[in-house]
Amino acid sequence: MTNIAIGRQAEAAVAADLERQGYKILDLNWKTKLCEIDVIARKDKIIYFVEVKYRAASGQGSGFEYITPKKLGQMQFAARLWNQTHDCNGDYRLLGAEVSGLNFEHINLVEIN
Repeated sequence: MTNIAIGRQAEAAVAADLERQGYKILDLNWKTKLCEIDVIARKDKIIYFVEVKYRAASGQGSGFEYITPKKLGQMQFAARLWNQTHDCNGDYRLLGAEVSGLNFEHINLVEIN
């Protein structure tokens, strides 16, 4: 399986987990020429922008290690742009989703802003 296919499966696992927790998925893999967001969801009038990082084994380090200050800045830019293009100006949060396990069964969500 390619890295892109693995990433898509991890993103789908996160979206399904969020839905089980009562979130409404608004967008998956939202992209422009300037930026991208893996998962966009809403719960209780707050929009959540989620960066998904997958690791098959714990020996590869934490997925959160790969959400660098540069990546955080890109996420903030993308969140503002998505809000502008969708006429939203309410509260939003940035989340990191670390996915692990061969079947994408371990999902850890952390607010990162």
